[in-house]
Amino acid sequence: MKNIITIIGLVFLFSCSHQDSGVASYNISGTVYNYYNLGIPNIKVYYGNNAYVVTDAQGKFEIDNVNGSVAISPQDAAYTFTPNATTVANAASGLSFYGAPVVAETANSIAVYSWFSQNQLSNGLVPSTENGTTVSLYDNALAALVFIAKGDKVKAERIFNFFNNRISSELNAGTGGFSQFRDTNGTPNGNKWMGDNCWLLIALNNYASKFNSTTYSNLQNNLATWIRSLQNADGSLNGGYDSNGLINIQVTEGMIDAYNAISGYDAFHSKLLTFFKQNRWVAFNKYLLAYPNNYYQYALDNFSWGYCAFEDFPSATLSSSYTLFGTTKMATATATNVAGFCFDIDKDDVWLEGTGQMVVAYQKAGLATEANQYLAEMEKALVNSTTYANAKGIPYATNIGTGYMSGVLWTGADTNPVVSSSAWYLFGVLHFDPMAVGYSKNCPQVDKFWLN
Repeated sequence: MKNIITIIGLVFLFSCSHQDSGVASYNISGTVYNYYNLGIPNIKVYYGNNAYVVTDAQGKFEIDNVNGSVAISPQDAAYTFTPNATTVANAASGLSFYGAPVVAETANSIAVYSWFSQNQLSNGLVPSTENGTTVSLYDNALAALVFIAKGDKVKAERIFNFFNNRISSELNAGTGGFSQFRDTNGTPNGNKWMGDNCWLLIALNNYASKFNSTTYSNLQNNLATWIRSLQNADGSLNGGYDSNGLINIQVTEGMIDAYNAISGYDAFHSKLLTFFKQNRWVAFNKYLLAYPNNYYQYALDNFSWGYCAFEDFPSATLSSSYTLFGTTKMATATATNVAGFCFDIDKDDVWLEGTGQMVVAYQKAGLATEANQYLAEMEKALVNSTTYANAKGIPYATNIGTGYMSGVLWTGADTNPVVSSSAWYLFGVLHFDPMAVGYSKNCPQVDKFWLN
């Protein structure tokens, strides 16, 4: 009898022990964010035994069915995180991790920033090339973004003040919009392209976010109103205005810029995505076309900027970029072979600005190896300034080939420092994505045609 009682007791104890060891599972959620207080996408968040989830477009993560005490730790070679880990043992929501970019400034990047600083004129404008007489709206937006990325509020404001003082006389006059070009005195000329105006708005959005400022809200609102006015019934956007009136051309690159530049998500964005889906999207390859039914259907910036502008955009668009645009050419200025990306599929030069755009897109996708590879390739094209002390810059392209389509580049495009290539190089070094501020729009899943 004693043995029977003992056996029954052991069975009872085993049963109780088995039941007690079954700890109820729980869920964990949180956000990984940057210094703009915006979520960082594509960050691996590890937990338990080397398992991980990946943050979404808003930097949010969810971990389901966790048991026991686990350490939660975001990890990415491009960031350091605060805290670097936190331990939870029960259901938790709202966990927060701050990601600071790992910035490895070098003598080269310092010299390039010095070139930007010394190239700024007394009126605030930055000529597009060293000793140049042309001032580009797009390039000044990029220069402002460089100053913002470096935390140089005053230099960025000098650019914005120039345009802020011309809301009535230029932006809202006649057909509206700022001109693509002007001379170093500030006298405008050239077409009023939508895309260039969008980049000024993107720069202003970054300033407002970085410095928590409403100083230029009136300029932002007026730019947004003008950009919205260019939308057609089918959702597309006209290119802007020239001397003959409305530019009735729908430029994919410019429309991507507009999607990012106009804050939030409303009918403007929804209609624009509908147009892209019906007219510019190759679902099989996950490509955005520049122009349908044209030899030059594909343009590099639609790949890099498409990935940076649209939430949860497929990384396949980056994987295929080198196949379409990748090439190696000898840089005229340095007599060194440079691997990078051409403007288009003719692959007759390396577009150094576009290669920098791809560096930023690779960083956003968490592809650090590729990003570092092409950042190093860009440095092979660095040239010393002939005007400023301790300053360097990057030419527009490695050699004189063609730009997008068949137009031949200008003399000096392969030898003189330019704003655009130098800016995108610095964005790569600083891990600065100009489109991050406009990225998280809470676009409804049903509108994300690229996921279907």
